[in-house]
Amino acid sequence: MNRAEKAALQLQAVAVLRTLKETRTYDELAAVTGLPAGDLNRYVNGHVLPGAQRAGEVVEGIGRETLADELKARIGFDEEGYVDNSGVVFDQPFLDLVAPVAAESFDFETPDVVLTAATDGITLGAAMASHFDARVAYAKKSKETAVEEFIESRQRLASGIELTYYLPAEAIEAGQSVLVVDDLIRSGETQELLLDIALQAETDVAGVFTLIAVGEEGTRRAEEITDAPVGALTTVE
Repeated sequence: MNRAEKAALQLQAVAVLRTLKETRTYDELAAVTGLPAGDLNRYVNGHVLPGAQRAGEVVEGIGRETLADELKARIGFDEEGYVDNSGVVFDQPFLDLVAPVAAESFDFETPDVVLTAATDGITLGAAMASHFDARVAYAKKSKETAVEEFIESRQRLASGIELTYYLPAEAIEAGQSVLVVDDLIRSGETQELLLDIALQAETDVAGVFTLIAVGEEGTRRAEEITDAPVGALTTVE
């Protein structure tokens, strides 16, 4: 490991610790990481960097269970049971931690393009695309004025409302590998539209990933469309 790689690893470890510290005391963080609370205090506050070996242990030790617990601590529910995940989708450092864990946990094929829906899926899409060194494409509910050709997917919901997503035709190409991501999956309608866009474009679906699955209907619906891995970081009822 050269000096630049060592410094990058040390800074990544500090970023991990600062993210986890947002919802934990130092004693609780010590229980998660196995490191002394006093050392953690110095790392989080920038007084000293962890050594390369310790930094590697911190980064590699942050797995799916830890991030799932962190995610649950950051989401809330209103009186009707709808999920408030604004504490997650606006936290890019946290999403940057999610990407490598999701990739390892669900064994997604490395995609050429990460496809998501504007607007709440954008930050997660960016994190996943950065991890895979892939392009990111956003489907929208309205057409962009200057774009001439779109891939369009439309669905009439049970409520009678018609939902349509549009993706500029040049955003993805036939034969490319596409990973569909979104912040939340409930009924699976949005993911079904995104998968339809990917299939219309004659791409290969690498997988479907979401931060939060509300119940199992949405993931089952996605699994009926694709044989690729479908996964959520956490599931709530």
